[in-house]
Amino acid sequence: MWKFKTNDVVHASPAVANGMLYIGSWDSYFYALDAETGKQVWRFKTGEDHAIHNQVGIQSSAAVADGTVFFGCRDSHLYALDARTGQLRWAFPTHGSWVVSSPAARGSSVYFSTSDSSLMYELRSHDGHAVFSLAFHGWPLFSSPAIASDMLYIGSWAGRLMGIDLKQHRVTWTFITDGARAHAASLTKADGSPDYSRAYRSDFYDDMVIGYNTMMTAGAILSSPMISNGVIYVGSTDGNLYALAGRT
Repeated sequence: MWKFKTNDVVHASPAVANGMLYIGSWDSYFYALDAETGKQVWRFKTGEDHAIHNQVGIQSSAAVADGTVFFGCRDSHLYALDARTGQLRWAFPTHGSWVVSSPAARGSSVYFSTSDSSLMYELRSHDGHAVFSLAFHGWPLFSSPAIASDMLYIGSWAGRLMGIDLKQHRVTWTFITDGARAHAASLTKADGSPDYSRAYRSDFYDDMVIGYNTMMTAGAILSSPMISNGVIYVGSTDGNLYALAGRT
């Protein structure tokens, strides 16, 4: 029917609402297209990184709610734009940590996680003010949050899926993958944070690939959980798909 050319890789999934399609690219632009014709309606420029080309690009998929489109960026911001015009409503800084997972919007709040700083936030959707945040011992969060009732579910590199009570602002249960039970202890420091020295021998490319694969043996949850009829379904790098009872 149509195709639209950006200037780099398109990693994110598109979001469609009210005849518009929203998508980000690693060319540092976030695009709004006419979903029927593919013609650009507007685009929004995010940050660039001319030094090491690391803090740039949109990997996060967008969420659209109440006339606002929310998305994360590797330039260490969560953005909120007017869905019709592309005008910036607010940008929440994460102080150098990527936002690669996709936000979840519900009611007057938007929820998202950061990567290496390992934080899960609730922001007020109209102004970006932080309501609360939770930290997870520095294990990166690449999994996107999923919400059902008053619970939020999110996975981490530690091979854990957390169930967070949104009223009490605390983790009420944690599920540990088989991979984490078998291997996470050898990759974890005494304070609970990841021990990257056990996996990465140098910054040589081959060693970085080996290191990443070693970290993934801890049964990391990179995928986004899906909830249906009180059951949570989530995949892990330990090769398993898990079905869990949502409340327990």
